[in-house]
Amino acid sequence: MNRKQKFEYLNKNKVFDFIIVGGGATGLGCALDASSRGYSVALFEKHDFCKGTSSRSTKLIHGGVRYLEKFQFKLVYEALKERDFLMKNASHVTNKIGFVIPVYKPLLKFYYWFGLKLYDLISGDSFFPKSKIINKKKVQELLPNINNKGLLGGVCFFDGQFNDSRLGIDIGLTAEKFGATLFNYSSVESFIKHNDIIKGVNVRDSVSNNIYEVKSKIVINCTGVFSQSIINLDYETPKNIIKPSQGTHLVIERRFLKSDFGFLIPKTPDGRVLFAIPWQNSVILGTTDNEINEPEIDPKPKLSEINYILKNVKQYFREKPEKTDIKTIYTGLRPLVADSSKSKSKDLSRKHKIFKTKSGLISVVGGKWTTYRKISEKTVDIALKNSDLKFLKSKTRKTKIFNGLSIIKNDKSISKIIDLSPSSIVHFVRNEMAINLDDIMSRRSRCLFLNVDESLRLAPKVVKIMAEELQKDEKWQNEQLKSFIELTKLYKI
Repeated sequence: MNRKQKFEYLNKNKVFDFIIVGGGATGLGCALDASSRGYSVALFEKHDFCKGTSSRSTKLIHGGVRYLEKFQFKLVYEALKERDFLMKNASHVTNKIGFVIPVYKPLLKFYYWFGLKLYDLISGDSFFPKSKIINKKKVQELLPNINNKGLLGGVCFFDGQFNDSRLGIDIGLTAEKFGATLFNYSSVESFIKHNDIIKGVNVRDSVSNNIYEVKSKIVINCTGVFSQSIINLDYETPKNIIKPSQGTHLVIERRFLKSDFGFLIPKTPDGRVLFAIPWQNSVILGTTDNEINEPEIDPKPKLSEINYILKNVKQYFREKPEKTDIKTIYTGLRPLVADSSKSKSKDLSRKHKIFKTKSGLISVVGGKWTTYRKISEKTVDIALKNSDLKFLKSKTRKTKIFNGLSIIKNDKSISKIIDLSPSSIVHFVRNEMAINLDDIMSRRSRCLFLNVDESLRLAPKVVKIMAEELQKDEKWQNEQLKSFIELTKLYKI
């Protein structure tokens, strides 16, 4: 169904089994989990799918090496199991990636090796290669641009990598194949209640500005760092358990790494994790972890964050990146669950919490991409146990994720750095609900997350193709370009 047909479908006053609010990793995961069990599902996302945190990750599928030091073995075990499921079910958008932890102090080599052997042990019979100690020569071979001064060797290990928003879109497409109905640019304005129990939502289509009354048996809030705003619509204000944290990443040219391997520094002087990761023929540097008060859909990186990353990463490069080498900067917000008001964001894990209000609203906060499937399964299980619906078991452990790009015609790319063809742009509009220029430049393709200048160069070509497909005029094109140019200011110094 196209967008118009979907909204006409809502007007038929159908009562859905599930309404999912939020189209990020957890929301899309819940939509897939519930629809694949056989339930009817409608999902509403205020912006675009994966517009927020779920497109701004570190692009890793991992168990969380740093959580071992905090003895959070259960969290690591669950994440490593989910890592394997995700790699198998979405092989078209995932890959294995090797890391080296360079060592400059003698005892650290064995300390890291022991920790990573524990990581291997917890992962069980995984198809990932096991970690091992490597000498200085091997480190230099795997990381040609590594700082050799004082280098004693290192430890090598493997984890998973993925394209986050592309996976999100494909999860959504898979959910639709199971009958789910997904809407982007659709804002939940209020709840429909009967005897103080939630029976649905009132949704505003941001494109037409029309309001739709949509009824359901269950409503799940999966809006991440914005969860409190949805809870407030329920007229309840429980203690805010979300402590948002801002993480900034810098993207530079691949020549600074010169390798398919990345490097990881488990603990900087202030106790944070530092990394350089090859991704999409570029290198991601990161990350910061700063507490914020109010979440924003387009968070702005701070100059102090950029300086922090560059200052620390330069210690490990021979050819050192400067600010002028940064191709783009992206910043995401993590919906961390605070154990107490005194907890610092860098000390919080990616645990999740699921809770229900008196009126029946189910909310899930916290978690990370790696465990999205398990979190979604748990959330749907809890929602069903609190409803009159017949309980059907989850099937997503073995559900293959559909490859949305597999049906695009092969024609010449309009870019030299990414694969973006006229046919793919038309496909994104027709089949993946891309409405704005940003949808294609940031999430359907990853151009803005790789190179701001290239994105600005391509933007007029892309918006022209979109206008033809959407039957928009020149005024619309100019508005889209103006809005996109303003947005790109957040992605560069």
